Amino acid sequence: MSNKKLLSTFKKTFFIGFSAFVFGTGASFLAPQSFASPGFFEHQWDPEPGYKRLKYYQSSSNRNERSTYYFFLRGKERNEDIEKLTIAIPDYFDSKIKTKKLSLCKVKVGGYTGRTRCLENIPSLIEINDNQTIINIFPEKPIPNNKDNYAVVMKIFNPRKRGMFQLRAISQNTDEIPISTYLGTWNIDVQ
Repeated sequence: MSNKKLLSTFKKTFFIGFSAFVFGTGASFLAPQSFASPGFFEHQWDPEPGYKRLKYYQSSSNRNERSTYYFFLRGKERNEDIEKLTIAIPDYFDSKIKTKKLSLCKVKVGGYTGRTRCLENIPSLIEINDNQTIINIFPEKPIPNNKDNYAVVMKIFNPRKRGMFQLRAISQNTDEIPISTYLGTWNIDVQ
């Protein structure tokens, strides 16, 4: 085989190999980044009796990034009017939560064709304890037991550490004797 043919074959082989490498590695950079949302599959080794998984939307799951959380209270998850809503946050969720960055609203839950957005803000009193492990929300009017969806909207910077954080929702009814009821748990993932 002559040197010209050998050089031509080498050039073609190098070009094909280099192109495959560039397109193969470049595809990961060009692929759209996925949005942080609850995964399709969730497994707990030993779930508590009565455990209920609540839906949420998280705009970013990366550490130290600004994120907007929508903690949904869907109509089928509420069995009574809610006069007080308590969110229990684990003490290792090291993010600064401010009352001015929290709100309660009637929400349109997004999906493939639309975005999640607030339809109507619900005036409410919001309190956070000193340890930032309890958020108490007192709506001006009780959240009715109907098919409408509501959400607690929280705008924060994600924690510095990775992990899965379980935020529990507890409601209090409007009866003469207020009884606290476990609504469910939001499992937040920070990567």
